[in-house]
Amino acid sequence: MSLERDIDLINDLRAQLAETPWLEFKTSLGDQNKIGCLISALSNSARLEGKESAFLVWGIADGTHDVVGTSFDPFTKTVGNQVFEFWLKQKLSPAPVLQFRRVAHPSGNLILLEIPAPTTAPTCFEGIPYIRVGSATPKLTDDQHRYQALIEKMRPYTWEHGNAKTYVTSDTVLSEIDYAAYFTLTKQPLPDNRQHILEKLEADRLIKKDVGDRWNILNLGAILFAADMTLFDGSLARKAVRFVKYEGTDRTTTVTHRRDGQKGYASGFEGLLGYINGLLPQNELIGQALREAHPLFPQLSVRELVANALIHQDMTITGAGPLIELFSDRLEITNPGCPLVDTNRMIDLPPRSRNEAIASLMRRMGMCEEQGSGLDKVFREVEVFQLPAPLLKANADSMQVVLYGPRTFAEMTAEERVRACYFHAVLKSMAGERMRNATLCERLGIDAKNAAQATTVIRKAMDTGLIKYADEDHPRAGYHPWWH
Repeated sequence: MSLERDIDLINDLRAQLAETPWLEFKTSLGDQNKIGCLISALSNSARLEGKESAFLVWGIADGTHDVVGTSFDPFTKTVGNQVFEFWLKQKLSPAPVLQFRRVAHPSGNLILLEIPAPTTAPTCFEGIPYIRVGSATPKLTDDQHRYQALIEKMRPYTWEHGNAKTYVTSDTVLSEIDYAAYFTLTKQPLPDNRQHILEKLEADRLIKKDVGDRWNILNLGAILFAADMTLFDGSLARKAVRFVKYEGTDRTTTVTHRRDGQKGYASGFEGLLGYINGLLPQNELIGQALREAHPLFPQLSVRELVANALIHQDMTITGAGPLIELFSDRLEITNPGCPLVDTNRMIDLPPRSRNEAIASLMRRMGMCEEQGSGLDKVFREVEVFQLPAPLLKANADSMQVVLYGPRTFAEMTAEERVRACYFHAVLKSMAGERMRNATLCERLGIDAKNAAQATTVIRKAMDTGLIKYADEDHPRAGYHPWWH
């Protein structure tokens, strides 16, 4: 943090009419146990008050808020043989990232401690959570009303509302955030002055006011509307979308195209899709469903799957972002984070997203389907084009979707046939219908005289437990997915 920001911050804190549940002024408090309890209380109170940080300042008089200086020095203080800050980290849980800072204020030397508000569990000192009530610091568990309120306050905390950049000027905001794209995509008229632009960006939680007439660019604003993601720190810059096109069917073949995205997901979305679609090979007339030249993969499906990868990734996994790989026979889309929904239930259950603010804005801007209606459309379009069913694969720390190019029934593997059968049954069930031998024949491009081939696939799908009889007493009545 810069000295200039710290001085502006101190002056803003001094301008408070009185100490608050998230702000405490001290002159020379040095008792380590009292400091520990106070840190816990201020941290928990900050979250209750809707603040991201609490502050403890040494060297300011309580009543007047005058700068009087302090003899307290956390950098030389020890507890036993331990450095004070290290001792605190052992006593606090979940251990917050504490920031003690010396501030050479024009009126005297101060010590500033910035304390993060909790995001997953109340901040405890020696296993006990505390809270501020007036000037008292009672145990949080003694006040069940405040305890439950704190738990509720922590639930909506998300990565999207964290800071990508702090204490920047309005000029920096307007140069590093593609605000023109924001107004275009959200179908709002561009305001005629910068103050109204900033107010609109703040209203959608893309930026947030800091101290001293400065601003913080929030992760939501940077990830969606960065003019250049490399201008932000490495962990966020590495969330940029990477695209690779290979000449053949595996990664040992020649890379013919590579693109590392620089724009934010929203401002760069149409450009990315245009780039991908421009590289998709055209397939020839195959089966009755295709009566003219089409890209190898349906463009609506590509759009929805790319959007899903951006929205549903785990932003807390550092060093990784969405990866799109185009092979001669398939498209693989991988995003960080294991899925929150069973891959076999992704097209019938409502999606669960880690990044609700990103999902909401991208739906509002028309970049993906309304909640719960996107992935099923991908599978329906794949059926129309008589392509193999997409593969949804959950890994330990990533999610992968594979979209395959055209293949005849004879060219499909047994696993691909069973997967197509299962998802066909799911789509029929969602439409209030039942899968039958005849509908599966149509789905897989099997001639009616070879209906026994579909029967074999159905039998294998039943053996693996993916489908079941819709009516046990009348097996010819059709089939449902296993969970129906």
